Amino acid sequence: MHKRYFLQASVVVVGAALLPQYLTQRTEIMATSNTNFEITKSETEWQTILTPDQFRVLRKHGTERAFTSPLDKQYGQGTYVCAGCELPLFKSDTKFNSGTGWPSFFDPIAGAIGTTKDRSFFMTRIEVHCSRCGGHLGHVFDDGPAPTGKRYCMNGVALNFIPA
Repeated sequence: MHKRYFLQASVVVVGAALLPQYLTQRTEIMATSNTNFEITKSETEWQTILTPDQFRVLRKHGTERAFTSPLDKQYGQGTYVCAGCELPLFKSDTKFNSGTGWPSFFDPIAGAIGTTKDRSFFMTRIEVHCSRCGGHLGHVFDDGPAPTGKRYCMNGVALNFIPA
């Protein structure tokens, strides 16, 4: 009985030690990614220019709750820019209603984004970040509309909308 308890407890301890690393693992920079960003700031500097929600998403890889961003239902003409550095990321004519609760686009502006393989939460996804400041924007999936077949599912808090 004691041997079984010891083995079970050992598995729990080892699992608890390794789980946080697996949940937050973001490795394997992909070919379209940029690791030397034009704009770099300390955490304190980012916290002074971003709201707490923006900081959590852009700098800590957080996710806003679905259906909470007013940008999800924004369909005016204009440009969506990074909330961290104002880099133009998406044009309004590439936006579509994915029904997911997050602003979704089928094509970014050329050179505006980078991607990283995200292996957090027991799955592999492609993370999207701003190519100028490295801010986390969301993820890209292969279930979008033509012509690209991509769905860039972005956190609205990571974007600002500039009307045309």
